[in-house]
Amino acid sequence: MEIGFYIVTLCLDASMDDKTAELRDIFIEATGSDTVTESQAESPGSLTDSEHDVGGRLEELIGRMRERYAFQTAFDDDTLSQIVQAYYTEHTDREIAAELECEPQAIFDARLDLHLVSEADRNAEFDIEELRRLVVEDVPLAERAERLEITDETARHYSQILEADLRSTRANDRFRDEFAELLTDSDLTGQLARDARNDGLKDATEDIETDVSF
Repeated sequence: MEIGFYIVTLCLDASMDDKTAELRDIFIEATGSDTVTESQAESPGSLTDSEHDVGGRLEELIGRMRERYAFQTAFDDDTLSQIVQAYYTEHTDREIAAELECEPQAIFDARLDLHLVSEADRNAEFDIEELRRLVVEDVPLAERAERLEITDETARHYSQILEADLRSTRANDRFRDEFAELLTDSDLTGQLARDARNDGLKDATEDIETDVSF
């Protein structure tokens, strides 16, 4: 696709040698002009262009989710876009929270609003499939905890995870799949990971242990 034109003017001066003059004369005779107009073809998009495009598409997806669901997070769409990108470059909630200067719980809540549940989130020392059944049946929280012999706090934490999974399932995992499609390109993901490190996301949190308390 043509996106612009530039004019290259042939420089003519007294010092021009015979060969150059001959070539000039041939050009003028063939074209009837002493200027060359070239179509400047659109160059392949740079990685920076790709990143900008991905950021915009992420915010569009997040905006659609915000219209459909009642978000708990107080983050704006731009910050949520950063959280999605950090999640797909395998940063922990604590690492992301350190960069954004907030609590890890806020990152956890934002992820669940965005249907971003990892396998690690589902790891539990009790029968999580039984909890899933209780969540689907809308059994009261205290009863869930009692049946599974866990604390109310633990029941609440894992119930939030399973509820996010259910919201995603009811949407045919559409949003989660679209995030993955945008952010699993190897070149782009690698660049995002490098950018995050350069921004100090990892350096600032090297000594922070993963938060496993609920």
